[in-house]
Amino acid sequence: MPWFTRKEKGIRTPTEAKKELPDGLWYKSPAGKIIHMRELKKNAYVCPDDDYHVRIGSKEYFEILFDNNEFEELDEEISSANPLEFVDSKPYPERIKASQKKTKLKDAVRSAHGKINGLDLVIACMDFSFIGGSMGSVVGEKISRAISYSLEKKIPFLMISKSGGARMMEAGYSLMQMAKTSAKLALLAEAKVPYISLLTDPTTGGVTASFAMLGDFNIAEPGALIGFAGPRVIRETIGKDLPKGFQSAEFVLDHGFLDFIVDRRNLKRKLTSLIKMLKEK
Repeated sequence: MPWFTRKEKGIRTPTEAKKELPDGLWYKSPAGKIIHMRELKKNAYVCPDDDYHVRIGSKEYFEILFDNNEFEELDEEISSANPLEFVDSKPYPERIKASQKKTKLKDAVRSAHGKINGLDLVIACMDFSFIGGSMGSVVGEKISRAISYSLEKKIPFLMISKSGGARMMEAGYSLMQMAKTSAKLALLAEAKVPYISLLTDPTTGGVTASFAMLGDFNIAEPGALIGFAGPRVIRETIGKDLPKGFQSAEFVLDHGFLDFIVDRRNLKRKLTSLIKMLKEK
């Protein structure tokens, strides 16, 4: 059910393009391959036949990265307010409560401190299942606090982005999070505390235009959609047809906006190597 419908023009704007994880015991990949969920989990939620990276959330990333899935969650009780008293098909607070009940999350990002291969790391990970991973005040605040924790403890910071962009129900308050998080990352850079940004499918809008592209290393998963505006908006703005796959991680890498692409099955090992290298520097 879309959260917003422009009836006069017949435009419908959904917040859920696809589920982060499939229901049931079996998963069918876009290529038509069938795999048991147990095997998919063992393979870091990557289809073994075609290396398709299934969209996952913070719960799964924490399981993959943190040693023994042990971590201390940060600021877990923060929840969105309604500064603009926004109402579309339902009041914003009701939409937040419905999303919280459905996803068992407080908002579209979780942050935690733990160890990967014995090395301290702070991770902030976005969840697309919560209103399309949209960036509201809580998302910006939790990321900023996670950066502050990294700064205070001198611990490397990993941002896992997965978002449809700014949360329009908060309008200007949402856009302010771009400057807020970027300013915090500038302090992290001054203190020479490593920051690694992982862009996953999809990373778009104001998230791409701020903290997602400010890492000491900007890395991505294979096939991830990365961009700012949608293809139709860009085409209408510049008046030209766009190259095929121009918003894929591979295209973005070829044009110099990423440092490398990493398979999720190798992510923990790659991050460990990067952290060791950056800490030595």
